[in-house]
Amino acid sequence: MPAAFRIRRALPADLAALVVLERAAFTTDHLSQRQYRRHLRSDSAAVLAAVDGSGLLGKAVVFFHRGSDIARLYSIAVADAARGRGLGEALLAAAERTAFRHGARRMRLEVRKDNAAAIRLYERTGYRRFGAYAQFYEDGADAWRYEKGLRDRGGSGAMR
Repeated sequence: MPAAFRIRRALPADLAALVVLERAAFTTDHLSQRQYRRHLRSDSAAVLAAVDGSGLLGKAVVFFHRGSDIARLYSIAVADAARGRGLGEALLAAAERTAFRHGARRMRLEVRKDNAAAIRLYERTGYRRFGAYAQFYEDGADAWRYEKGLRDRGGSGAMR
């Protein structure tokens, strides 16, 4: 059985690993090192890291807007070597808890229409499709838009 992992706020020391994961996970629409550095310090973003003794296994990026009860899940990525351990769902739940604690009551996201695995995850965890964007991604791919209402889920999996 693989070693347990934990999810925490990403640290400046995670920056290089975040960029490597970003490049490995996505063919387009990459966050740059500069963008990550800014998001790590920002009050309007949360960068979460799934880690174990071997290092960074996955990440999630959530954006907040002052005066809005909607948070935006910008991205989730899991390293290929860490797939099958439940990290995607754990990162999603942690992102939701973080957004709720930040005052958001709804989470929105976009997902490539051809990303069947992510769509299954989002729909299985309560997200509902409410729209689409044509040619949303840099490579011209279309996106579905999803939203979920957030509620207090107690202290399980608390962020450190």
